[in-house]
Amino acid sequence: MRLTKHGMALLFFLLIVNTALAQVGCSVTGVLGQTPASAFPVCATSEFIQDSVPICENFPIPAPGCRLIGIGDYKDKNPFWYTFTCYGSGDLGFIINPKNPNDNYDWQFYDITGHGASEIYSDGALVRGANWSGSPGLTGASSSGQNVMECASGPEDHEPTFSKMPNLIEGHTYLLLISHHDDGTESGFKLSFKGGSAVITNPATPGFVSATANCDGTQIRLKLTKNMTCKSIAPDGSDFEMQNITGKINSAFGVGCDNAFSTDSVIINLSSALPPGNYSLVAKSGSDGNVLLDNCGNELAVGKSIAFTVLSRLPVALDSIIPPACAPVSLQLAFQKNISCSSIAANGSDFKITGPYPVTVVAAKGNCSNGLSSTVELQLAQPMVHEGRYTLTLLSGTDGNSITDECALETPSGVTLDFVIKDTVSAAFTYLIKEGCRSDTVIYFSNLENGKTSWNWQFDNTKINGEQNPVRVYNTFGDKTTQLITGNGFCSDTAVVNFHLDHELLHADFIMPSEYCPNELAYFSDSSTGNLTGWNWHFGNGFTSTLQIPPPQSYSPTNADRLFPVQLIVQNNKSCYDTAIKYLKVVNNCYIAVPTAFTPNGDGRNDYLFPLNAYRTANLEFKIFNKFGQQLFTTKDRTNKWDGTCNGSSQPPGVYVWFLQYTNTDTGKTFFEKGTTVLIR
Repeated sequence: MRLTKHGMALLFFLLIVNTALAQVGCSVTGVLGQTPASAFPVCATSEFIQDSVPICENFPIPAPGCRLIGIGDYKDKNPFWYTFTCYGSGDLGFIINPKNPNDNYDWQFYDITGHGASEIYSDGALVRGANWSGSPGLTGASSSGQNVMECASGPEDHEPTFSKMPNLIEGHTYLLLISHHDDGTESGFKLSFKGGSAVITNPATPGFVSATANCDGTQIRLKLTKNMTCKSIAPDGSDFEMQNITGKINSAFGVGCDNAFSTDSVIINLSSALPPGNYSLVAKSGSDGNVLLDNCGNELAVGKSIAFTVLSRLPVALDSIIPPACAPVSLQLAFQKNISCSSIAANGSDFKITGPYPVTVVAAKGNCSNGLSSTVELQLAQPMVHEGRYTLTLLSGTDGNSITDECALETPSGVTLDFVIKDTVSAAFTYLIKEGCRSDTVIYFSNLENGKTSWNWQFDNTKINGEQNPVRVYNTFGDKTTQLITGNGFCSDTAVVNFHLDHELLHADFIMPSEYCPNELAYFSDSSTGNLTGWNWHFGNGFTSTLQIPPPQSYSPTNADRLFPVQLIVQNNKSCYDTAIKYLKVVNNCYIAVPTAFTPNGDGRNDYLFPLNAYRTANLEFKIFNKFGQQLFTTKDRTNKWDGTCNGSSQPPGVYVWFLQYTNTDTGKTFFEKGTTVLIR
């Protein structure tokens, strides 16, 4: 398999020889496990030993990211395939241990979930890991691996024989190919799963699903909860017994075991027919020394039992109709006994449907296995969408008979079976929006037509069940989505409506002066939002206004600063109201002055030095220096005051020099002033 740069001539000769000898395909050998479709089911609880693998090859296989120079495609040569399902996500470790340490085994790993096994030959996207190293000895996947894909190489390249562990996903199905390139005598290998966190062992305990007897009571058909290995089924049927009855079971075999390793169905043959009645089948340890075993070696519990009934030898009854789906285009008939598929007229002429509306059966077929079926599917010319009670009548079809059971007993024509169909429903709904001041209310309406019994609403991310006409209050606005799923217990429908709640919130606000100086006029401007229709001003000076732009106001001089409440009430087109209140500071004067003295002793009076009444200033800068010319304080904020300290240290009593610069906002004129202040302690 591994090619060196010096072997091109030899390779050409070998290719000619191989072409002439034409190695046999693995499907011809008849050995299970040598094709993807017949892969051996495995789990992590056992070590799997393959003593030898018959020499064969199938087809080239893609190995993504790898290229073998001079040979071309990789092949599943002398292969053995394994399959399993993941029951817990994680990474997978395994070891392939050749019996002969000089043997070189390769492997490739696939995720075939939702794909046919044969697709591995064409779809490289199914590959999840591989190791094609040319080095002999142990190989597999482990925590020591560096790459998920290790491509082909020569033995002298010493490529890693262990790859990085592939990641498995719970519920997915996987295939593992183990290949041996040499055609010499193979001594086989052992496969064991070690390391990694993935769970590939089915945790379910083996059990029974059903047991049914054939029409003449000579055979029992057993269905199991999971696949059991074919080799664990004792051919003499000794894995089973019937409660209180001995000597009846004489053989057993697994369905499909001729071309598979495991099966979930067992046929048990009896030495003579059982009379009609109720019976119980019990599991026990057979002549092969074991009960039935699953792929992981788990036993079907000894004493596990299941009841079954042998029906009287009467024609099969027209038992029941599996509840049809909404607007069915086909009907499923269920029977207690198996129907002979050959007795079902393919054109559906064995059946007629009558009722309030015409219904035409155009075809019929069974779900056949070995020529038998316990169901018959009727294909209709068009969906049944009209409510009413219908009658199914059995006829003698164009094939000359009605249906017959597996013992050739024909059900008489004229047998009827009634069933009910309900009408389809529509989830279409209407709604009414009632706008409010702080929220909007939406009332939804869904009608009761066609027997609706359920309403499942979803308002954006909130679900409400059971209300036919719910009411929803929205405190947030914008784009909204409402979904309704409604049904009548038979049919259901879904409707989705998108709409927009265009709601502009009402908010009262206005702009006014920060301070009011004597002999000035105070101007107020509305800055409210919303669809406004009315304004009501109260200025706190005894005057009011209903104009959006009110007249300027004046306030009487005061001996000290005073706050006047100013209120604006606004109204919108929905007769909603909102109120804003602010306080206007009326000062006794606006002439800027710096005190000639201050006493920073913390008594709450004259504790700070700052420019007084600097209400109409801009670009203000105030600085203070001591008698040595050292700057002790500076600010550009008229409300920032000097407390008589510098860097946290109290300054001594004495005379201090200040400089003041500002622009009068009324006149735009800039002023420069300086003076002295006495600090008194």
